[in-house]
Amino acid sequence: MRAIAADLGAYAERLEGAWSVEIGPSGPVLAMTCRPKRHEGTIRRIRNQLDAQLLRTHPGYICANGPEIEHPAIGRMRLPDAVVIPEAVLDEEGLAVDATQVLATVEIVSPSNPGNDYDEKLADYPAMGIPLYMIVDPRTGTIEVHSDPCKGRYTRKEPYIFGDSVPFGPWTVETSEFRRYGKDMGGAGASAETGKICAEPIDSGHREGTSSQ
Repeated sequence: MRAIAADLGAYAERLEGAWSVEIGPSGPVLAMTCRPKRHEGTIRRIRNQLDAQLLRTHPGYICANGPEIEHPAIGRMRLPDAVVIPEAVLDEEGLAVDATQVLATVEIVSPSNPGNDYDEKLADYPAMGIPLYMIVDPRTGTIEVHSDPCKGRYTRKEPYIFGDSVPFGPWTVETSEFRRYGKDMGGAGASAETGKICAEPIDSGHREGTSSQ
């Protein structure tokens, strides 16, 4: 599957727009990246807060928006919205960071495909051994922090709402400035506010589609 993912990555370089390659339960998937502006704003706020705290708690680590993380033994490769990793790995050759080097991942829920974060990645990240996983949902103004992976699943979940000071392992994320999606973000396709245009994930046969990631 890793070879197929590499082939899809090479194929994506010839396409218009921004694309990501992940290996999920059904195998390698190529999908267009389509992020609303409030999605990007939330990620920026989280990264800035974690980067400031990592200087004290884990010198040499950063909160990055990428790269891919991979666990070859279970055949999974994911691209989190934010990931806490050693800064030095960004100077290494290759596409993906070994999941054993990841301290935490963060996902901002898509308005059109929430199941990707609540179902598939909630299953994949503990299976990959990632200690902490935060799900931020601007549709509902809610947050979940999952921790303590054991036997392929997280054993602890803590719920929060926008405005809370959210404990996230040894760090704290202040969420008072997080913004919910507007009413026009409830559906798929194009949004006048964000100008986003999405595409259906393309499988290893390189078949193009028409709906949202």
